[in-house]
Amino acid sequence: MTATTARITVLGAGFGALATVRELRRRDAGAEITLVSPRAELHYLPGIIWIPSGLRTREQLVVPLAPFFERMRVRHVAADATGLQDGGRTVLTSAGELRNDALVIATGGRFIKKLPGIEHAITPCEGIAAAERIRDRLRAMEGGTIAVGFAANPNEPQAVRGGPMFEFLFGIDTQLRREGRRGRFELVFFNPSKEPGARLGARTVQQLLAEMARRGIRTHLGHKMVRFDADKVVTEGGEIAADLILFMPGMTGNAWFDATELPRSPGGLLRADAQCRIEGWEHAYVVGDSGSFPGPEWMPKQAHMADLQARAAAANLVDALAGRTPRAGFKAELACIIDALDRGTLVWRTPQRHVMLPSSRAMHWAKRAFESRYLRQYRG
Repeated sequence: MTATTARITVLGAGFGALATVRELRRRDAGAEITLVSPRAELHYLPGIIWIPSGLRTREQLVVPLAPFFERMRVRHVAADATGLQDGGRTVLTSAGELRNDALVIATGGRFIKKLPGIEHAITPCEGIAAAERIRDRLRAMEGGTIAVGFAANPNEPQAVRGGPMFEFLFGIDTQLRREGRRGRFELVFFNPSKEPGARLGARTVQQLLAEMARRGIRTHLGHKMVRFDADKVVTEGGEIAADLILFMPGMTGNAWFDATELPRSPGGLLRADAQCRIEGWEHAYVVGDSGSFPGPEWMPKQAHMADLQARAAAANLVDALAGRTPRAGFKAELACIIDALDRGTLVWRTPQRHVMLPSSRAMHWAKRAFESRYLRQYRG
């Protein structure tokens, strides 16, 4: 196999998939890269926290990828992945079969929607439309109780995305204060753990809970969830009356994985090694939320981690096709700014260090600046 003839298929159009494309093209100018996703668009989901307040709109967060694909010389196939054959060398899609010499799966995660009545809750990170529903509901409400919470995958506690829920919680509080309506609302944060967001570090959890107390946000912690009703959250430790429920369940693998023999973790994700190789599959890699990787228990499910894994996967894929031993790994690093609409708190964690900076306006603007810089590489 020579670098100029390699046929590489990338599944997905999120952070991990696009970072993989960039790194593949940097390392192999001649590879035939095919990317499969329903739309040639990047939806910048970290920005949806600002949709309820009007700071961001759909148009600002949806980036057409056709110019990027043209620059990277990538063929885009508008389809959904539905299965694999021939040990991953054939990808089954809703638009037909695609052959490859190497495969990268970056189709993200899927939220576990098993709690009874979960249709009564909005899951913000399902996409831009969910954030728009929150915006519209807030505009229509004269007052009432807003319950905000998240939970993990019980079979894989790392498969959780809780950070955005703190941002929606604090952002809504700030928004209502700006609008002069906070006094007509009660905000309640709920979580089955007594220390929600533990992967951010114990000190960060205590600061987040202290910030909730300072803002007058009630907490309901440490009680297993039972169900949602149209007007309440029901837990084993009591009920929370609610006029609006925002809830982020734990994550698991994509439904289409079930139609394959891909190895699964206890939580339903794809089992991968430290080089992002899917266990037991030749020239098949996974990056981002689709995978279950070795690393510290606090290793996050976030765009930054997907970028780091994408670089390793691309380097190893190119080496493997060239007959070299794949050796590239990725560092475990949590880096986020927990935004509150006007201020932000930086949290940075590695195996060696744990840094948390006090909330400041500078961090809010830093988060906005990062968004602008990140999207520039994909815009025409």
